[in-house]
Amino acid sequence: MNTLIKGKAVHFDNRYLHVELEDGRLISTPMTWYQELQEASVKEVSNYVFICQKTGIEWPGLDYHLSIESMLNLQFQQRVA
Repeated sequence: MNTLIKGKAVHFDNRYLHVELEDGRLISTPMTWYQELQEASVKEVSNYVFICQKTGIEWPGLDYHLSIESMLNLQFQQRVA
């Protein structure tokens, strides 16, 4: 069975981007992975929408898109770190 990882809510603090999933899990990744988000204002980062059947997040004011699945991908972590 192929189940999509779907977002429910986005929260952030100085250190982490937190994405709450529809199934109740919470994914937290370092804000340092996302330079565009780290450099944006609180208002800009707070202005997000879910896209692609809630499998991605878009920040329209920043023209920035993030796949929720990429937050779990080890290759992404190693490439950015």
